[in-house]
Amino acid sequence: MNETVALVVGAGEGRRFGGEVPKQYYPLSGVAVMRRSLLAFLEHPDVTAVRAVIHPGHGDLYDQAVDGLDLLPPVHGGVTRQQSVALGLESLAGEPPSRVLIHDAARPLVAGGVISRVLAALDRSPGAIPALPVADTLKLGDGGTVAATIDRQDLWRAQTPQGFRYGDILAAHRQAGGDELTDDAAVAERAGLAVAIVDGAEDNIKVTTPGDLSRAERLLSAGGGEIRTGMGLDAHRFGPGDHVMLCGVAVPHDRGLEGHSDADVGLHAVTDAVLGTIAAGDIGSHFPPSDPNWKDAPSDVFLRRAGELLAERGGRITNLDVTLVCEQPNIGPHRQAMAARIAEILGLAEGRVSVKATTTDRLGFSGRGEGIAAQAVATVVLG
Repeated sequence: MNETVALVVGAGEGRRFGGEVPKQYYPLSGVAVMRRSLLAFLEHPDVTAVRAVIHPGHGDLYDQAVDGLDLLPPVHGGVTRQQSVALGLESLAGEPPSRVLIHDAARPLVAGGVISRVLAALDRSPGAIPALPVADTLKLGDGGTVAATIDRQDLWRAQTPQGFRYGDILAAHRQAGGDELTDDAAVAERAGLAVAIVDGAEDNIKVTTPGDLSRAERLLSAGGGEIRTGMGLDAHRFGPGDHVMLCGVAVPHDRGLEGHSDADVGLHAVTDAVLGTIAAGDIGSHFPPSDPNWKDAPSDVFLRRAGELLAERGGRITNLDVTLVCEQPNIGPHRQAMAARIAEILGLAEGRVSVKATTTDRLGFSGRGEGIAAQAVATVVLG
């Protein structure tokens, strides 16, 4: 029997957030919001297994976000959050856990202490939620004017994860049927289950708007941590072709670059720099040129994986600086596009990526026009 299973619910379309990517898959300091939420439970010692509940149309986004994580297979959610949770609970019925934690995928900063407090409360109560006392004065409005002041005593702001004894909450959801209740504690209350309140956390915010995402970025940045620097250096010789791939951008040229993959010397240097910050070897140790799987592979695959390895160590990139060394082609017209592409691959703000170019005054192999070199420096914070 699984002792404790966490259900991370992210089956919505995130329309209030705006943009082309649903909020749960939007990068937060280089890591998808959904992935951060899942990692919080994977890393907790008292959580046995973790399962995501996702939108049926988000399979590719989900697979990309969770690559490399040891999760139970995801299940598809329903039209409403309540339906999605119910489907997640039903998926566990074959091997029922004793306890279940239900968490919003859009709360990526949940701390281990919050999870622990909810689980501890289940020893004395069939349900438990983290919550914060209401500190502001509350007003009842009527047509844009104040109609009354609401007594805030005993009022709480509910958060997730909300924890329950599995059999109790499954029965409560089955009983609730098509009701539209706002959280699982409401489902439990309707079924007559006692729900304990434990201390939540101000940082356990829910990402609903771009402003919430910016606040989450600031909270991560304010968290401090160990600062590390990594360096990458790579070079490729010219060969036949009509363009070169540099920092993820196809640059027209009368020759190409030779290499087992797409020979993107810029992305290779950045990949090694990121790997260097966590002493995780080099690009060849993860993607050996002897492996036919990487023949002609786009180098963004390598860089994205390096970013994920960094995130799994609790790290985030604060700055990347790349210098391309060549006589030709002319890098200047493409620098902005290159910086934007690197930022896109790693989920960074463009202002955190610098791409520069220089020549060697015709000295050395690059000066003779035999190839291109690249050097990259990555600065990260391990929190």
